[in-house]
Amino acid sequence: MSSPASLSYTKNHEWVRVEDDSRVITVGITDYAQAELGDIIFVELEPVDEAYGKDEVFGSVEAVKAVSDLFMPVSGTVLVHNERLEDNPELVNSDPYGKGWMVKIRLSDPSELADLLSADDYADLVG
Repeated sequence: MSSPASLSYTKNHEWVRVEDDSRVITVGITDYAQAELGDIIFVELEPVDEAYGKDEVFGSVEAVKAVSDLFMPVSGTVLVHNERLEDNPELVNSDPYGKGWMVKIRLSDPSELADLLSADDYADLVG
């Protein structure tokens, strides 16, 4: 399972990429999470322009095996969804760190980024 060093991670198996504007992040699920879920058949995301607190549910991923909630890694407002996932949810399986991203978020509290895991810490978590 890959865990790119350029990303940060949560214990709930979401990844975070800080964009050029350090107040905007991109969020998706990790390679480990997609592999554990199996074939993704549906991604449901809450509305754009909604604000969420850290660890609040912002959507779900449905796979052949199970449905899994998506947890907000930091507090913020959803700016945009990955619309490609509506017709191609399998992008989460084939490219979890690229085309399979879920949402872009404007951070409410950038200091919460310090609570995220490094790639090494995440690799230790998943074994």
